[in-house]
Amino acid sequence: MRKEGAISASIDVTVAFHDIDIIGVMWHGHYLKYLETARWALMDQLDFGYDTMAASGYAWPIVEMHVKYLHAARMGERLNVRASLVEWENRITMNYLVTRVGDRERVARGKSVQVAVDARTHALQFETPEPLLARVRRTLKRNEIGT
Repeated sequence: MRKEGAISASIDVTVAFHDIDIIGVMWHGHYLKYLETARWALMDQLDFGYDTMAASGYAWPIVEMHVKYLHAARMGERLNVRASLVEWENRITMNYLVTRVGDRERVARGKSVQVAVDARTHALQFETPEPLLARVRRTLKRNEIGT
């Protein structure tokens, strides 16, 4: 991960048979599925899961995704996928790090960028709407108190 953010969430996954390709390594497209699962774990930590997001009146489509593949993941390997919120005031930017659980070897790293749009008009929002900002501030405060 290039930069660790103020709020992070991790998931552990096992590379399944249906995720590998003909040469026995995880197909590159399946990494996005794991990154997405870690991203939703982080959004749940913010108490801004799918239902809350939909009820807010805004959508946050992903407009940019980057993945750097460092080492092949193989069937049966346990992976840790960490999503970290690094930007939230004008857009949502998350960095990701995928490591093998056993030896902490870096398997991949990534980045996603999301922007807010009004769910009714589809108008791009140039600042992150308050429903999400309030939850980020609350989580930052809770993390600060807990440390």
